[in-house]
This record gives sequence, structure tokens and C-alpha cells, in this order.
Amino acid sequence: MVFNSYIFILLYLPLVVIGYYLLNRLRIWKGKVGQAFLLFMSLWFYAYANVRFLPVIMGSIIFNYCCHLLFLRKDSKAVRGIGRKLLLAAVICVNLGVLIYYKYYNFFVDSLNMVFRTSFSIRELLLPMGISFITFQQIAFAVDSYRGEVEKCSALEYALFTAFFPHLLSGPIILHGDFLPLLKDENRKKLDWDQFASGIYLFACGMGKKVLLADAFGSAVDIGYGNPSALNTTTAVFVSLAYTLQIYFDFSGYSDMAVGVSRMLNLDLPVNFNSPYKAKTISEFWDRWHITLTRFFTRYLYIPLGGSRRGKARTWLNTMIVFLCSGFWHGASWTFIFWGFLHGIAMVLNRIFGKWISRLPSVVNWLVTFLFVNAAWILFRAGSFGTTVSMFRSLLSNRWGGLQAEVSDAFLNYLTRYIPFIPSWGIAAGYLAVGFGIVLFGRNLYEKSREECLGIKSGIAVVILLVLSTLSFSGISTYVYANF
Repeated sequence: MVFNSYIFILLYLPLVVIGYYLLNRLRIWKGKVGQAFLLFMSLWFYAYANVRFLPVIMGSIIFNYCCHLLFLRKDSKAVRGIGRKLLLAAVICVNLGVLIYYKYYNFFVDSLNMVFRTSFSIRELLLPMGISFITFQQIAFAVDSYRGEVEKCSALEYALFTAFFPHLLSGPIILHGDFLPLLKDENRKKLDWDQFASGIYLFACGMGKKVLLADAFGSAVDIGYGNPSALNTTTAVFVSLAYTLQIYFDFSGYSDMAVGVSRMLNLDLPVNFNSPYKAKTISEFWDRWHITLTRFFTRYLYIPLGGSRRGKARTWLNTMIVFLCSGFWHGASWTFIFWGFLHGIAMVLNRIFGKWISRLPSVVNWLVTFLFVNAAWILFRAGSFGTTVSMFRSLLSNRWGGLQAEVSDAFLNYLTRYIPFIPSWGIAAGYLAVGFGIVLFGRNLYEKSREECLGIKSGIAVVILLVLSTLSFSGISTYVYANF
């Protein structure tokens, strides 16, 4: 189940919202009936993708919660001193082990076969939904429990903290301080119309980004990357920019929808996306893109490694380690690792030449940052070094010409059916212009949603976006980050 599907819009979401608030009125079981219902619906959401993965998340929840209880028993000999460290190591190893098995097993086997010319068999393993996000979330919770920063929570609260459905597909990575206090707040169980209106506004805008923009760009991108060597320079440039916008609107749209659904339930998820293409340095880019992932790596890897406290060389090494891990987290492929390596190099160079860079005109810094990010996205999308090389060859071939019809025609959908007087290349260029207009000049949607809520203008915009987006459903398209 994904947000941009009829079953979610017409059945699941209304059932969740109505059921949650009605059950919260019951005063039995210490007023936890609504939360239990929300947990049940979250597990249904998870099992809808593949019911075989339900034992994975339930087993993970039980194991990690039991370890949390052990961390709280500071008076026990088994969990004092070296025992606590061993327990923490065991928790991290188990969580990473599950992730490695499902996500990286075939990658390691394939790499071994390639290097040593062995013939180990590849297993057909399906990636459990949200396992990358859940794993990091569980590790962060375990580390904070080990540090004594987490108060005791009930099994229900922990299970809901882990399985809360809005963040399962593409994050954000939630920390205990982001969510558990909200579950303990009795006022959060009551319908807040301002929150609800803000949530609807964000959800509608996010769905518009995903369905009307990201999916349109994605169709052209799939065609271009299907045969990159056949592209002329003009089309290769267009396809590379189209993917830059596709992943932006896909991730931004999902983040908006996730926060929006949470606000409808009077719960808040941390902001995970903040206009990253406005960044003027690569460091600022990562402060704006996948904010909770950056927070996780900073708090639980970079700082424990020593951060910037042990000299410049060690700082640069720690930075490279973080970005290599980030690249590997994004996907089980050498192209993702190299993508992380490139961003790590860029971050190190930014640290070395930061003072000199700050003296350059802002527009120059922005342009260099954007061009680097766009070029790196090619490696990210290509899936193989061969496809990457083919795309760069087309970009540098100097074969200028018109936008190739097979790419431009991808933008001919029901929205453009009634404007035949505009050629397909003009429609494609229009999409590109609208996309960059929103990316570079649009206001921060989270702030805007708090200010406007649902006035007349925003209410009309919500209705239009929801209608157009729903009419645009063509099959079920997943989210880019759902694959990671």
C-alpha cells in the first residue's frame, strides 16, 4: 500500500482517522485503545506489502524492547559495566544482521563471485518495507537506552514508535524524543482542527508533487536511462535534470504526505526535507536533504568516531567514513558506494576551502553545488557503471539537436490531452520550468502550512490537487526512497 493509491485514499486513511479519534474517547485500558488501534492499522499497512514480512518487524520490536528493559535494570549485575557494552553490541549486531541479510546478502555474494570467480548462488530475497529506516531507528533507540537517555515506555508505545505507518516507506528516521512524549500527552488524543487542516494541506501538496510532477519526470527518466547511448546531448541534459527533479519531488512529496498524515492524527514527525536545491554549499545541501539521516549519522557515527575533535586529518577521515556508509545505506551497489565517496570528497573539500568559498558570489556557490549534485545523481540513478559512462558520453558527445520524441512524449498525459497545439517538447520544457520554479523559488511548505492552514484559497488548492492527483493514478507507483 502506498499513499497514492485508491485503497489508501478512500478506505485506509478515513478508517484510521475516524477509528483513532473515536476509540480515544473510550476510558478503558487507561485510554490506550486508540493507540492500540493505530498500532494494529500500522501493522496492517506493513503486512499489505507482503504478509511474510510481518514476523520480521514484530520479532524486531519484541527483541529490541526486551533489550530496552534490560538497559533500564542498572542494578542488575548482568547489565552493568562490560555487560551493558556487550548487550549494546549484541543489539547493534542483530539489527544490522537482519538488514545485511535482506538488503546486502546478494550484493556480497555477487561481489565475491566477481572478485574470486566463485559460483555462490544468489537468493531471491524480497526487501522488507522500511527495513533501512527501522534498523537505524532501533539502533538509535538502543544507543540512547544504553546512555540512560530514555525513560521506560510501555510495549505498546515502543511498538507504535517503531511501526507507525507514515514513516515506514521512506522515513523520516524517528528518535525517541521526537515521538514518545507525544504518545504520553493526553491532549494529543483529541482532534485539533488546526493540526488536521494543516495535515490535509501538506498531504494534498505532497501528493501533487509525487503524482503530477515526480511520476511525470520519472516516465521520461526511465526511457532515457533505458538506452542512454542513443540520446543526443540535448536529451541527455534534459534526462539528467529530469531525474534531479524526479527524486526531489518524489522524496519531498512523500515527506509532505507523511508529515501531513501524522498531523491529521495530531502527532508530529520531524521535518526531513527543507528546499535542498537552494543550498550554496554541499554541507548546506546535507543540512536540508534527508535531515534525519544526517542527524543519525552525525549523532551515532561521526561524533563517536571523534567528530572534529581530533585534528583535521581525523575529521576528514571521519567525514569519508560517514559518507561511504551513507552511500552503502542507500543501496546495495558499488555505484551507491561511489556516490557516497564523491559526496564525502566534496564535504572534505568544503571543509578545507570553506573560508575561500564563502568569499565567492552566492550565485557561483549555488551553481557549483547544484551542478555537482546533479552530476552525482546520474551515478545514483544509473544502477551500474556502464550505464553511468554511457550517460556521461551522451552528455559530452556534443550532438546537439531537438529533444528526442520518445522522451518528450512521456509527458503527454490526460493533463495535456486538450492542448494539442503545443508540441510535446514544449510540454516537456514546461514541466521542467515549473519544476525548477517550485524548487528554487517556492516557499518552505512546512512553514506555509502552519500559517495558512485551510483558508478559502488554500482549501480550493487542496481540492484541485487531490482531484487531479487522484485522476492521475495510473497503476501503483512506488517511491524512490522506498527501494533503499
